[in-house]
Amino acid sequence: MQSIIREYRVDKAKIGFIRFIFEAHEGVALVTTLDPKAGHIKLTIAPDRLETALRIVADLNKDFQFNAY
Repeated sequence: MQSIIREYRVDKAKIGFIRFIFEAHEGVALVTTLDPKAGHIKLTIAPDRLETALRIVADLNKDFQFNAY
């Protein structure tokens, strides 16, 4: 199975927090910062954990900007 890639624009001050959240949910997704100044990140999501990853994104989006790129 191939990983699923999703890109988002987030508040650049929240990138570290987002990384921490996904690291705490081990095996769900890997967060890569593509452009720290623009808040552009990439999630590399395990195919069998897509639903979990999207739920985390939805929860984070309640508190701050988490827009699909």
